[in-house]
Formats: sequence, C-alpha cells, structure tokens
Amino acid sequence: MRILYLDIDTLRADHLGCYGYHRNTSPNIDRVAKEGVIFSNYYCSDAPCLPSRTALTTGRFGIHTGVVGHGGTAADIRIEGQKRGFKSQLEFETLPGVLSSYGLKTVSVSPFAARHGSWSFYAGWDEMHNTGMGGMEGADDITPTALKWIENNAQEDNWFLHVNYWDPHTPYRAPVEMGNPFADDPIPDWITPEVLKKHQGQVGAHKAMNVSMFSDQVEPFGQMLPEGTITTPPKIEDMHDLRQIFDGYDLGIRRADDHFGILLEALEKKGVLDDLVIIISSDHGENFGELGIYAEHGSADQPTTHIPMIIRWPGMKSGHVDDGLHYNLDLLPTLVEILNIDPTPPMQKRMGRKIEPNWDGQSYANALHNGESCGQEYLVLSQCCHVCQRSVRFDHWLYMRTYHDGYHLFPDEMLFDIEKDPYEQHNLAESHPEVCLKALAFLNEWHDEMMLTMESQVDPLWTVMKEGGPFHVRGQLKKYCELLEGTPREWAIAELKKRHPQEFA
Repeated sequence: MRILYLDIDTLRADHLGCYGYHRNTSPNIDRVAKEGVIFSNYYCSDAPCLPSRTALTTGRFGIHTGVVGHGGTAADIRIEGQKRGFKSQLEFETLPGVLSSYGLKTVSVSPFAARHGSWSFYAGWDEMHNTGMGGMEGADDITPTALKWIENNAQEDNWFLHVNYWDPHTPYRAPVEMGNPFADDPIPDWITPEVLKKHQGQVGAHKAMNVSMFSDQVEPFGQMLPEGTITTPPKIEDMHDLRQIFDGYDLGIRRADDHFGILLEALEKKGVLDDLVIIISSDHGENFGELGIYAEHGSADQPTTHIPMIIRWPGMKSGHVDDGLHYNLDLLPTLVEILNIDPTPPMQKRMGRKIEPNWDGQSYANALHNGESCGQEYLVLSQCCHVCQRSVRFDHWLYMRTYHDGYHLFPDEMLFDIEKDPYEQHNLAESHPEVCLKALAFLNEWHDEMMLTMESQVDPLWTVMKEGGPFHVRGQLKKYCELLEGTPREWAIAELKKRHPQEFA
C-alpha cells in the first residue's frame, strides 16, 4: 500500500478545472480527478490553517481538541491530564499515528508545524521534513525534498507521503519566469465595477481598500519579491488591481499543480504510479469578494470552508462525483474502514484490550467502494482566528452566526442560498426566518452533543472571546480607525466604537 497525500494550502475548490473553473489552473490535478472520486461538498470543520489541520490529523472538532485559534489558549491542543499514559494518545489516535501503527511509513514534507508552533502535528509521523521557511517557500523549495524521498524510498512498499505546497497562500508570489498564462482569461463575471465599488465602501480586515489585513500598504514580504512578480496589491482601486489578485492566486495554484506533475513523473519512473493511492485536498479556501473580503480566509463562509477532496484509489470507484456533505476530519475513519485497521494502540493489543478512539468523523468509505451516498445531514463550521463565527451547511443553505465580527460590522445572522448565490451577495436571514430557525436547531443539537462528549466543559470559542477576541484582530481597531479617518469609510468609526467599546477603554 502506497499513498500520496497532496496538501495544497489555501486551495479553493472552485478554482480547479475539475470543479468547473474556466481557467486552466490544474491540468495534473484534473487528470488524476478523472480517475477517481471528486467530493463536491467537502468542508474543513474549523478554519483556517492551524485549526483545520489539527481537525484533519486528530479526526476531532476544534471544540473537542481546544484548537480553534492561531494564538492564545485556543492555539494549543488540550493536554490529556491525569489519564495520560507513558505515551500520549496523539501518537496512536492521529491520522499519521494510526497509519504508522498499521505498518505504513508515514512521512511529511511540510513547514506547517514550525509555522504555527503546532508541535502536536508531528505526533505519529515516522519522518518529518521541515523545509524551513515557515510557509513562505515556493514549490521549488518543497519539490527537491519530496523528490529525494521518492528517489530513495518510492519502490519500498507501505508508505504514506504527505507533501504540502503553499503557493496559493497570500502573499501571492508566482516567479517572474512563469509569465502569465491567464493574461487573456477573464476573471469571474459576477464581480462587476459596480460590485467592486460597493466593496470599496466596506470596512474590516482584507477589504477592498485595505487588502493587507488592516493596512493599505504593501506588506514587507511583498516588497522583497522580484520585480515583475504578480503579487497581492495592497488595495483594489480598479478592475486592473482586481485582475492582479485573481491572476496572482491562480498562478499559485498552477505552480503547485506543475510541481505535482513533477512528482507524478518521478513516481511513474519508479514504476509505482499505477497502483498509487492519491489524495488531493487543502486546509481551507480563499475569498475573492465574498462578504467583501479579498485574498484571505477570514470567516466561516463558503469560500473559506469549502475545500477540494479528490481520491484516486485504484480498484475503487472512478470518474464519479460525490455530492454528500463531508468534513475534512472524516478522512481518518474512512481510511481506517477501507484498510480494516484496528486502531487499538499496540500496548493495549498486547494486553488483549480493544480501544476505540473518540473520533468525531464519519466514514465515507462506501462512496469510494461503490459510489453510495453517505454524506451527513448538516455540517457545523467554525472560525475563531479572524472572526468568531459558527456556520451551518445544509440543503442548499449556509447559515452564519457571528459572535465577534472581526471589525467587519457583520450582522449577527447571515443566510445564503449558495446554489443561487454562491458568491454570498444577498443575505436572506430577514426574509427566511424559518430557515434560520432550522439552522439554529442544528447548531444547538451539535453544540449539546459536543459539550456532553468532552471532559472540559469549556467551549474554546468563548475562551477566544474572553481573551480579547480573534487573534488576528486583537488590538488593531484604534489604528484601523485612524486609517479610516478622512476617507469615504469614515462613517464606520462610530459604529465600530459602539460595537467594540472595550478597544477604546
């Protein structure tokens, strides 16, 4: 058994050809997708980076692991406490740990753990290769390490190789030598000059007139890039700037896809490609005008939480699209079922015990075996790094509940029909109160179950709130209001002070 897990950071599903994108961003991914199963409604339970990958590897929601933030208490996984044995359960219950116990050599090529100080991410891996640039590396900084491992190990049996590319993550920085293959391709036609003008009047982090978080200046890393690089403009003043953002992001995807092609070629030369299981996914997506946000993954909305999942498993279903609702944390129980793994830790096995880990995920193995629909009735999606929100995804709806607006002046409730309005331009909460009530019932049902199934009766969302709000906006409001003074957005200062008086105390 050989498995390659391609993990492309910030990869928005609908910017891939196999998900219907009009630009040729992903020829190699698309080729693999034709041979496997495309999951069209796949979501990260907890956004963005650190909460998402913690949920993926543990198979548990952030409300259970405690990891929902990028700083403060909610950025560290909860300790096991008095029940901890000689070794932490993380070694055996995580995705890499379970596969390692099963007999696969688990290998990660990624700077993720170092970028976020998330050392629990290393639990269960047999080999960890940190490429050393904290996520600022391009694909050509990652690929040599992956190729070296493939050259030395690919023909061995039983391995799981995780390769993590960061090119679509802000700041966009495709190398000059790539040129721009999308120069003649239009951007999505829903963003008209009129829509952009509306967005230019909005406030909050990563809005049209301050794309660089709460700043309208080029961020330091962007200033270091070679001349001619298509990168992230600090503000979107016209349609040319808007195109630059789309082009920069799509070039990041294409660059990662090109390097994925290099890996496939190397694996083919080693004679292992035909029987190789390939999994392609991401930690979260990216906004390009939804909620007025650009070049960031700062809410619990559709573009941020909706991620690709493509699985090519030789001998299983191919050329199939699964429309069921699934979480990223469902992958762990899915692999356990397909591989028929007994997840009981080795010591307990020797003592004749059988232990079932407390995973929150639900297997979708039958979708791969025979195309059976096995999605969930609804999903609850969380974000506590840029805002504090929980969303409910069900039927064709996305309901969003805001607890801290991250200075965006979001209403408490938002409701979007994502089939008719995939770009979230029309909040239907007031006109469809019955749908909001249904969503709230789902949210309460989920929350009750979560609180009843954990030893610590503290919801980490409220820990974030009590520690000063989402990590990426703490202490930013006074300075941001200074930026707004004397601009057409000055009107928002009074409302921001009204909503967040503690920032001015």
